[in-house]
Amino acid sequence: MPDFQYIYLLSDATGETAEKTVAAALTQFREKPTRVRRISNVRSKNQIYEALDEALRNDGLVVYTIVNRELAQLTHDECDALGIICIDLITPLLVRLSEFLGVSPREMPGLLHGVNESYFRRIDAVEFTVKHDDGQEPRGLAKADIVLVGVSRTSKTPLSIYLAHRGWKVANVPMVPGIDLPQEIFQVDQKRIAGLIIDPQRLVELRAARLRNMGQDSRSAYADYLEIEDELRAARRFFRRQKWVIVNVSGKAVEETANEVLTKLTLK
Repeated sequence: MPDFQYIYLLSDATGETAEKTVAAALTQFREKPTRVRRISNVRSKNQIYEALDEALRNDGLVVYTIVNRELAQLTHDECDALGIICIDLITPLLVRLSEFLGVSPREMPGLLHGVNESYFRRIDAVEFTVKHDDGQEPRGLAKADIVLVGVSRTSKTPLSIYLAHRGWKVANVPMVPGIDLPQEIFQVDQKRIAGLIIDPQRLVELRAARLRNMGQDSRSAYADYLEIEDELRAARRFFRRQKWVIVNVSGKAVEETANEVLTKLTLK
């Protein structure tokens, strides 16, 4: 068995819809290594056969957004025959919308994404954000619209990806006890930086769950309440000293936290 599990995204357009949806869902399973393979512009039966053959060889999951009913049905039937787990993201929605609106879907791939400036800006933002996740490429911090800083497990990555899908280039930087933040962060416009904090008890729960999922001792200092209190207290002091805005992520949906970040940074 490989060290990771394959997920195949089949689309008769760009595949961005499937990729965004799967990426959002995978944030809930970060401890499981996966490899996502996007196959765009699927317009023929042969393309489907080839993609499913590869998925079968790698024991993969197939997620598809195919608006052509014949090709969508073929994908479903072939996956069923081959024993491949598959998820149809678009057909159930099209059926319900057709029933509700009283008209048939146009079945034209790519209608969702007009080729316009806004679309390409979102694509650039997502690429930038993925490249600058978890402190990677600190030399690129100056190009970020937003920089998020926080201790481990304060939702930095899910929040960054959500904001990126709204067109913002986001970098996030972890605060690790005993390790200095990269010097590049102090050369960024400090009004574009948000410090993330969280309720200490909730952070204990999140870190203990992460350790258990990784097969490690959940009683380590990483998940110790007193250690976490000290870590958060030091982070809050540091944020105030730098005059960064502070956002508490406790008990909030990512959308709510994102709106608070944009509001406090006066970007809305």
